Amino acid sequence: MKYVTSVERLALERGKREGLEEGLEEGLIKGERGALERLLTRRFGPLPPAVAERLEKATGEQLELWLDRLLDARTLDDLFVGN
Repeated sequence: MKYVTSVERLALERGKREGLEEGLEEGLIKGERGALERLLTRRFGPLPPAVAERLEKATGEQLELWLDRLLDARTLDDLFVGN
């Protein structure tokens, strides 16, 4: 069995923590993307491929902005104004 120094152990723990945080962030973005897609489809009907692609490439901040705008948007274009 290989000996693991304290420094190596701390590095492993930090890596695990960072990996967990990244995974949680990715999961949150995936959930927001899914919710937005579902709500947009319900409100506006089937989404054009360009909109689906835009959602797939969106950052978490963009998704949050679009989720907030969804209540006031009358069209898909209203949702994406300026973004």
